[in-house]
Amino acid sequence: MRLKPTLIALMTAACWPMMALAQDDEPKTETLNWFQAFIWSKESPLLGNLIVILLLIMSAVVMGFTIMLIFKFRREQVIPEAVRDEIEALLAEKKYREAIEYAQEEESYLGQVASAALSEAANGYAAMERAVEETGDAEAVKLLRPIEYLNVLGNISPMIGLFGTVFGMIVAFQKLVEGEGSADPVELAGGISTALVTTFWGLVVAIPALSAYSLIRNKVDAQCAEGLLTVEELISPFKPSGKKKKSGGSSGSRATPKPE
Repeated sequence: MRLKPTLIALMTAACWPMMALAQDDEPKTETLNWFQAFIWSKESPLLGNLIVILLLIMSAVVMGFTIMLIFKFRREQVIPEAVRDEIEALLAEKKYREAIEYAQEEESYLGQVASAALSEAANGYAAMERAVEETGDAEAVKLLRPIEYLNVLGNISPMIGLFGTVFGMIVAFQKLVEGEGSADPVELAGGISTALVTTFWGLVVAIPALSAYSLIRNKVDAQCAEGLLTVEELISPFKPSGKKKKSGGSSGSRATPKPE
């Protein structure tokens, strides 16, 4: 009777390695990491993975291009205060020719519009106003043209994602037909995963692109409007006052300054 505990212990020790081997032989479920789930999956079709890679590249382009536009359209780049102060100082000293030359050398929005307006000073204030409007519109179009690339990327990316969605669903249904209604769940999930992941990345590209497009465009529009007001203030000395002054029984209007 006293040998029973010893025999049980020996039998347990002998069976333990076999029990461990049996546990090791059990199938292990492989867990997908983030890369396999959202970027490159072995179960997904090759074209689906390539669509995801394309959308990732577009996302990187959107982020880099947005950062570049933010730095390009800073206020000191579009309507710099230094240019305004210099032109105002030259006009105050009646150095009209120097003011025109200085404005022509400036590549900013303010400089180009001011240059066009001052160049029409000899033709009167009405011609200067027309120059401000026409040149302002033309320069605004130049500024807004690069921003349209964000709009294009934001509208194309959901279409690419939708293409991947349709392709993934076609692949899933083909696997279902090949299996005569009882397709392998792994093969079926590959097509469905492609449909969902491509849609996901299409939205990831579109949402930041369209948001950045709207914000930057509104910022540029506001800066252009402020630039037009600034130029109108600079050319205000050329505007006829409309007041009459008496001088020896004769009256005349205030003379309009002209470039020297």
